[in-house]
Amino acid sequence: MAAYLVVDTKLTNPALYEEYKLRARPLVEKFGGEYIARGGNISLKESALWTPTRMVLVRFPSSADAEKFYQSAEYQEVVKISKQSAERTSFVLEGI
Repeated sequence: MAAYLVVDTKLTNPALYEEYKLRARPLVEKFGGEYIARGGNISLKESALWTPTRMVLVRFPSSADAEKFYQSAEYQEVVKISKQSAERTSFVLEGI
């Protein structure tokens, strides 16, 4: 069953965030992930619980693959750059 890494980011340092994007993409692909959406326009319909800012959606073959990616030492090193350049909310969602 596929799984999706969902990340909402509010950029605080867009220039530094570009470095994160360059370094994260090859890791996503290494772990079998595929970007589905990466910061595109949002047409908000409801926001009672949360108002998204800049959404990223990455599909992985399984939740185990998504977790392996997120917990990997390689990604944990790179995600530090994102955390320095953006406020983030992220989660893994099982899908179909």
